[in-house]
Amino acid sequence: MEHSYDVLCVGRSSIDLYANQIGAPFTEIKSFSAYVGGSPTNIAVASHRLALRASLLTAVGQDLVGDFILSFLAREGVEAGFSPRKPGRRTSAFMLAIQPPDKFPIVPYRDNCADLELTVDDVRAAPVAESRALLVTGSGLSREPSRSATRFAAETARAHGNKVVLDLDVRAELWPDPHAYAAEVRALLPFVNVILGTAEEASAALGVERAVADLSGPLGREWMTGVRALLGPGPQALVVKRGALSTLVFPRGGWMIEADTFPVEVLNVLGAGDAFAGGFLYGYLKGWDWQRAARMGNACGALVVTRHGCANFMPTEQEVLSFIQDRGGF
Repeated sequence: MEHSYDVLCVGRSSIDLYANQIGAPFTEIKSFSAYVGGSPTNIAVASHRLALRASLLTAVGQDLVGDFILSFLAREGVEAGFSPRKPGRRTSAFMLAIQPPDKFPIVPYRDNCADLELTVDDVRAAPVAESRALLVTGSGLSREPSRSATRFAAETARAHGNKVVLDLDVRAELWPDPHAYAAEVRALLPFVNVILGTAEEASAALGVERAVADLSGPLGREWMTGVRALLGPGPQALVVKRGALSTLVFPRGGWMIEADTFPVEVLNVLGAGDAFAGGFLYGYLKGWDWQRAARMGNACGALVVTRHGCANFMPTEQEVLSFIQDRGGF
């Protein structure tokens, strides 16, 4: 089948207000820059800038913030024309302070948010069958009707022989009960090809208390048992992002693979994981091996952490490939 799109991302979108005063505590911020955000939205933009044919199914309110997001996507060339407006709902917003190297306080405004109102009918109107890969998120599983819409999208994609990538995307404010998160993720796994997440997100999905650095210890053995259980229903691999340390790929039935990162000076870590996902999707859809695809993701993440925001600062294909080449290649 000829596909219209390489990737369709489904889920949240927002306006992100990033502090212009780098290093200032939240109480001393004087101004913000307005960008577009939301994990699947960021990934759609990242994928498009890497020359993939990218589309996005989100939902926004009938408000100026929704206009801001949709106008940006139209200028970028990310197809989002089937994303509905939700009367009576608000487009999401986030406010962020930037205090490098390790403090990035976030204040979310997602009360009555539009993107959790995505429905099965909204999915039916989107090009799920016409997309080589579908990317869904853990956030989309947190509420109805978005939960059913996310499941239906994954089921539809797999029924048409397309790939399904789950970004674990844990947001604490959406999951007061961590056991509920793990249960919802596991219910989706029979329809998932690849799972992406940070070490903390993977631990939440595994149902273990915390991420571990040493996989040889007792907690590490518990963690590895959880990985095998997570891959049992059918995913090909779990990809674990560990920031500056490295990326670990756990293929189903194979040995763990480690992909090195690229050292850079960090300005802002927010959006790095979404940049990674765009780069990883690029390699995955080109049929690259796990390590090379993860290295592509690592390079995209490394570039974004040197920049002020998320979607607006995703690198281009040539930018990333030149960055990798200048540092010795894959």
